[in-house]
Amino acid sequence: MQFEILYQELVHGAEIIHALAMGWTQAEAQIKPDPESWSILEVLCHLHDIEREDFRQRLDSILHSPTEEWTIFDPGTWVESREYNKRNFTETLNSFLEERNKSLAWLKNLSAPNWESEHTDQYGSIKAGEMFSAWVDHDNLHIRQLVELRQARIVRLAEPYDVSYAGEW
Repeated sequence: MQFEILYQELVHGAEIIHALAMGWTQAEAQIKPDPESWSILEVLCHLHDIEREDFRQRLDSILHSPTEEWTIFDPGTWVESREYNKRNFTETLNSFLEERNKSLAWLKNLSAPNWESEHTDQYGSIKAGEMFSAWVDHDNLHIRQLVELRQARIVRLAEPYDVSYAGEW
């Protein structure tokens, strides 16, 4: 695993997420393209909560106490149960960036991590290297989602004009 490059991807991921969130109003950030989709605010809330409660904590557990039992949670339900779409957009974005900075500092301070360390429970096994790599890839999943939300916003802002000359989505 190329830790330094993947670490930089986490740095860049936060920068890209920040850039994609620039210029939105609170009201725009709460718009859902359809009832099953998330708004940009809900995506940012998810990224914030996952940053704080999932990847960093579980990677720490795998590296330092791999036999420790994990709390089971379902982040998909948090959108409604934590009322993500009612939160403050700017505060959520800033809080995500603060949590990411904590994660980056924590990762930089790891001393000779054993990426082969493994956590096993009734749901399966995961190595530290897999958890770290999934963390980096998780950003990309939501960056793609944010790009799609940004494109839908551009289409709304351009009305009554058509944006199809830009190319197909």
